Amino acid sequence: MRKVAPYLWPDSAPWVKKRVVLAMIALVAAKVVSVCVPFIYKAAVDGLTGESRGDGLLLAVGAIGLVVAYGLARLGSVAFGELRDAIFVRVGQRALRALALETFQHIHALSLRYHITRKTGALSRIIERGVKGVDFLLRFMLFSIGPLALELALVSVIFALAFSIWYALVVVVTIALYVTFTFKVTEWRVKLRKQMNDQDADANQKAIDSLLNYETVKYFAAEGRETSRYDAAMAGYESAAVRTGQSLALLNAGQSLIITCGLVIVMAMAARGVQAGTLTVGDFVMVNAYMIQITMPLGFLGTVYREIRQALVDMGEMFDLLRQPAEVTDRPGAPALAVAGGAITLRGVKFGYDPARPILKGIDLEVGAGQTVAIVGPSGSGKSTIGRLLFRFYDVTAGSIAIDGQDLRAVTQASLHDAIGVVPQDTVLFNDTIYYNIAYGRGGATRDEVEAAAKAAKIHDFILGLPEGYETRVGERGLKLSGGEKQRVGIARTLLKNPPILLLDEATSALDTQTEADIQAELEAMGQGRTVITIAHRLSTVANADRIVVLEAGTIVEEGTHERLLAEGGRYAAMWARQSAEVDEAA
Repeated sequence: MRKVAPYLWPDSAPWVKKRVVLAMIALVAAKVVSVCVPFIYKAAVDGLTGESRGDGLLLAVGAIGLVVAYGLARLGSVAFGELRDAIFVRVGQRALRALALETFQHIHALSLRYHITRKTGALSRIIERGVKGVDFLLRFMLFSIGPLALELALVSVIFALAFSIWYALVVVVTIALYVTFTFKVTEWRVKLRKQMNDQDADANQKAIDSLLNYETVKYFAAEGRETSRYDAAMAGYESAAVRTGQSLALLNAGQSLIITCGLVIVMAMAARGVQAGTLTVGDFVMVNAYMIQITMPLGFLGTVYREIRQALVDMGEMFDLLRQPAEVTDRPGAPALAVAGGAITLRGVKFGYDPARPILKGIDLEVGAGQTVAIVGPSGSGKSTIGRLLFRFYDVTAGSIAIDGQDLRAVTQASLHDAIGVVPQDTVLFNDTIYYNIAYGRGGATRDEVEAAAKAAKIHDFILGLPEGYETRVGERGLKLSGGEKQRVGIARTLLKNPPILLLDEATSALDTQTEADIQAELEAMGQGRTVITIAHRLSTVANADRIVVLEAGTIVEEGTHERLLAEGGRYAAMWARQSAEVDEAA
């Protein structure tokens, strides 16, 4: 609640504070009017039974007037409650929106290390359940539990003042026993409910698993075994469901017993007062009305308590997510990166995803402005890690990476990301139109600029050949397009961004040989006038690079042009010979 409170009472939005105050006034008004209803009811009954004893209210409006006043008071109680909800709804929804936005922004600020290990489905559920939990807690804590506590306090005071302290004591003891019993049994029921849900999930999993393996079941004539396995899981669910149902019956019976005992005791006390002549029939009716009025909302207490516990768990998960520290952050007052030529310098770079297992072991590399440098090597040598460090998905463990003499850790991440265009091995697209995906390269790009980028990536004609053209939707992660088409959309997107530095991270390794050859020319044209780092597995794609760097086990073992490295007959020459042999064998 301390985490949520600032969203309900923000210093930056005075209108929110005004609405909260007005909603609280309406809430108190609703409860004050609500506790006045039995008083009016009592006066009307006394007037009709002739036991008014000079009641001023009866003399002023008469019995019929009191009946009308009774109706108006009941209506007023509901009206104030609805007014409270109408006033507060904007405050609550603003708080939910702000919380959801903060969580969303925070997730984007977390490092790649976190996003590699996260489960996207679970993450979205944490946000969804957390926001719903806040909504539930706001509504029930402020508009159910809070008003109920206020009403119980008012009724106890009225009983103590209008009758005697013993009436108030019976009410307080009854409510205390009711709440204690409800909470204890609900805690027990939560465990039973969890067991039931676990059994349900187990049975459901077995059913789906069996149906997905339908052919295997048939191959081994295992229908009987599958049926027995499913029935055993359902038997567990049945047993848990029976215990859950029985526990609910126990809860309802216990609640009714406690409330009824309290009601009977208070009513018996009032009946004795009527017989003794110290109370009127109207007093007896008023006591009954108050007891019924406070017991009705108590009936939902078990459900509300269970939901509040779940809401607190869901909120806890969301706030745990918000407490996750961002591994890579901007220094206070960091300037934007100023790219003059795009020269890249790596000095003694060391890095490991796990401190116990270093990946890069002291890399020194110079990439001149406008140069194309290829980084090659076996899997696990650290090629892609250099690309991730350059984009500052991670910070180096030791050493430094600089662009035009500016350490990447000393400039803002946003300006660094603006300066580097990346074409990854597998271009992932948004589930939207082709136009949207290309235009994503630069916010505010015009239609002509988008189409010019598509033409440069040699995909414009293909798009025009589609029934819906640029408005064609590409499906989840772009799965409606082939690998080559997705890569061309990715190239067009990066061309539209028009960055001074280009990082090609195995941009064609997932493609077939023909598609790779088609796209390679576009990638080379894309690199003209830019500083390019190409991370490659297939050496044929980097033969034209200004310089080739051979990486092995986190260190640079060779460096030079394609011709020079072949002439030296070292690691690169061996890799080239091996890949050439594989191509010949495939042919």
